[in-house]
Amino acid sequence: MILYNYYRSSASYRVRIALNIKNIHYNMIPINLIPAESDQLKSDYLSVNPQGLVPTLSENGHLLTQSLAIIEYLEELCPTPALLPKTPLARAQVRSLALLIASDIHPLNNLRVLSQLKQQFQASVEQTNEWYHHWLKKGFDAMEKQLKQLPRTIPVCYGHDVTLADLCLIPQVYNAKRFHFSLKHYPLIEEINEYCLTQSAFSDAAPTPI
Repeated sequence: MILYNYYRSSASYRVRIALNIKNIHYNMIPINLIPAESDQLKSDYLSVNPQGLVPTLSENGHLLTQSLAIIEYLEELCPTPALLPKTPLARAQVRSLALLIASDIHPLNNLRVLSQLKQQFQASVEQTNEWYHHWLKKGFDAMEKQLKQLPRTIPVCYGHDVTLADLCLIPQVYNAKRFHFSLKHYPLIEEINEYCLTQSAFSDAAPTPI
């Protein structure tokens, strides 16, 4: 497998964790997303992913985009260790947490959105950080409350093992810290993050420049 990847992309980070958990060997092709040096809108990468986004997974000539679709594919390809619980309700609850991050928090704080704020509206660094913190707070406020309502036996989002929800949460916490967002009001999120990072599948996937 080949993963087209940017080291600080939280969507790429999710997929790297999943590949590690599933113990799937893969090679990485770095795609630089920094606007001044960006590879994502060059024709050779657009032929791989017409959106110009990361990650893209290539397997035997087949291309898959969108991190959650890729992770669900890996889950079906290698069912153990499982990233989704067994019961329909539990699976839906885990997917709900994952989508809260991947569909509601992450898109509003994506690099291309922050870059557009700067280009179109001449937003300053302080203003883009304020935007980032605003949407992150709304998302983490809801996430912390939902997490408190769910069962767990160890510090993970749900149940007694790592799930798809953790794969989405930990990269978002990494980004929150990178943008100096305090987690003091989110003790459960912070506890889950600290626990997950003790697992090699997470720590080995953590952003490192290529």
